[in-house]
Amino acid sequence: MNTLAKAARSSPKMFAMDNVSLPNSTNIYGLEQCTRDLSADDCYNCLLDAVGSIPTVSNGSQGCRVLGQSCSSRYEMYPFYNISAIEVVSPPLSLSPASSPTGNELKGKCCLNLIATDNFSDRNKLGGGGFGPVYKGTLENGEEVAVKRLSRSSEQGLDELKNEVFLVAKLRHRNLVRLLGCCLESEEKLLVYNYLANTSLDKFLFDKSKIKQLDSAIRFKIIEGISRGLLYLHEDSPLKIIHRDLKVSNILLDANMDPKISDFGLAKLFGVDETQGNTQRIAGTFGYMAPEYAFHGLFSVKSDVYSYGVLILEILTGQKNSGYRGSGYPVELVTHVVWHHWTQGSALQMIDQGLVEQCQAPQILRCIHIGLLCVQEDPIQRPTMANVVLMLNSHFVGLPTPSAPAFLSNRNTTSESNGILKRGNSSASKGNLMKISENNVSISTLKPR
Repeated sequence: MNTLAKAARSSPKMFAMDNVSLPNSTNIYGLEQCTRDLSADDCYNCLLDAVGSIPTVSNGSQGCRVLGQSCSSRYEMYPFYNISAIEVVSPPLSLSPASSPTGNELKGKCCLNLIATDNFSDRNKLGGGGFGPVYKGTLENGEEVAVKRLSRSSEQGLDELKNEVFLVAKLRHRNLVRLLGCCLESEEKLLVYNYLANTSLDKFLFDKSKIKQLDSAIRFKIIEGISRGLLYLHEDSPLKIIHRDLKVSNILLDANMDPKISDFGLAKLFGVDETQGNTQRIAGTFGYMAPEYAFHGLFSVKSDVYSYGVLILEILTGQKNSGYRGSGYPVELVTHVVWHHWTQGSALQMIDQGLVEQCQAPQILRCIHIGLLCVQEDPIQRPTMANVVLMLNSHFVGLPTPSAPAFLSNRNTTSESNGILKRGNSSASKGNLMKISENNVSISTLKPR
């Protein structure tokens, strides 16, 4: 291990690995590595300290790994590394809401054997998004993984990648995707996650042939699983995190159809005592954004709750939140159609009829009720995720009466509409939309001096 420490010191990558044979034909495999922000001498001194502590740390075991401040020293009785792989190793860093990872910190934050995706061939491509394409790969031990590759034309960039690694690396929950590692070699920017066989929820929910696989039990399991994942982010994790981009395409499904919340590129880290943040950069997906965030840049745990309410109603109806309903301009599913049917006592007419046939109406109506509570316009009136989990799992808990949801469509001018949409004081509360311009000419509001 001392020899490997010297080799790592002389390596441009601050990295060395090798193996030696013992007289009994047993091999010992060793690996030494430093983060590249260190000088050669500092790297060597760090590794010497790590190697020197092996007798104490190993406690007689046949393998040992010592993590220093900026270096790692490890040996095993089996080949734990892949010679053709890129491996990045470092100890976890202490995180605080005010801190932000630098490039050098990020390079040392993950442990990854970068697997062969057959040179990112199209046959291994799983899909893509704003970050870039996602590929399926296989580790040397046979474990399947998903590799997100940042494309040069990506709408997102290095800041989002750093943010995702910085946050997700500390999170462990059955309803969150698990980050296995990252790579920032030369121009390659990669994130590696555990592979989820059923990809994303939207692939099932909005496909007429696949939606039949989402029976009532699976849909309720997905609704509950997402709520538990959000509760963990908001209250139970080591960090308090606001996701900010919760939507159906960011819910991944494993082989058992258990949901996993993914894509933390826009997530925000909160301090323990913080309750609300403000940003001038509005990023996310319209239709899932809470009104206070979309219009004023204010976000909190309650903005995630709003997005979750939209998800509930999409899962139950099998329809996208925003779409055209024959009126010539977009109408939001949750804020117009579902609310209209709810107030008329005909909410079950909006639900996927295959779902209605499979389970009891009270269970469906309770989920609709919870969804409408989550999308109320006033953030204070929305429940916390702790309350949502309780309401989903206990039918003895009474539900308050929901107020009218936020009508985002009524406040926004859209280039796809035939006119400018306005929210009226009385008609909006009843779910009615008013066209006030028939020729796309803007209307000025005159105010006295």
